[in-house]
Amino acid sequence: MADSLAPLIAEFLAWLEREPRSYGEVMDAWRTSCPRLTVWEDAIDLGLIARQSKEGDVLIALTERGHAFLAEYGKRLPGAPQPEPANGATALQ
Repeated sequence: MADSLAPLIAEFLAWLEREPRSYGEVMDAWRTSCPRLTVWEDAIDLGLIARQSKEGDVLIALTERGHAFLAEYGKRLPGAPQPEPANGATALQ
């Protein structure tokens, strides 16, 4: 996976983390024909997402590895909580 795709993959995983999505919903939102935007393929290849069967539907959800990836890279997403400065220092604005 190219490092430049990590933020997009984290965004994709954050979207899935809110709730498992149907395969159709995922494809409608994330399918692309651009060979440089391999978010879906990379997430599968890296074991970050998995297909699950629930009541006859196919859902896409995060794996444990996906949760760990999101915990690391999700911190960098816009709007993500920023860590508190250590030792009482104030953050620069």
